[in-house]
Amino acid sequence: MKCPYCHAKDSSVSDSRLIMDGSQIRRRRACNKCQARFTTYEHIEQVMPRIIKRDQSRETFDENKLRAGLLRALEKRPVSADAIDTAVQHIAHLCQQSGEKEISSHLLGEWVMEELRQLDEIAYIRFASVYRRFQDLDAFKNEIDKVLQKAAIKSND
Repeated sequence: MKCPYCHAKDSSVSDSRLIMDGSQIRRRRACNKCQARFTTYEHIEQVMPRIIKRDQSRETFDENKLRAGLLRALEKRPVSADAIDTAVQHIAHLCQQSGEKEISSHLLGEWVMEELRQLDEIAYIRFASVYRRFQDLDAFKNEIDKVLQKAAIKSND
């Protein structure tokens, strides 16, 4: 590892620790030339699939865009930041686990709706109304009826 102080290319690792739930390694290093100490971080590079939009254009998976969409649907709802982070990580994991180089925005949207359904039913309806382009009150009513049916099934189990 190149020293940030003298730019020598040789350093020694004095300590390594797992951080971020084991997804990163923090290494304390010392330059063999100038003896300066510095820290480096090593993480797994995840190759995420590209998203095929409705108009057939493609864009890179963007975790920040995903989080923004969830936050918009969850605005003023009693859902913790940790629960939102968990949902974002779960959806990103599904994307990566698919093993595909490209996935449709439709599939991604379905995963988002499933996460929202589990987090908050109101946020789910908000997102679904935009995602599925509800045109009238009947479309809202039908989706709400589906949510109520699933809730009734859960309460009977």
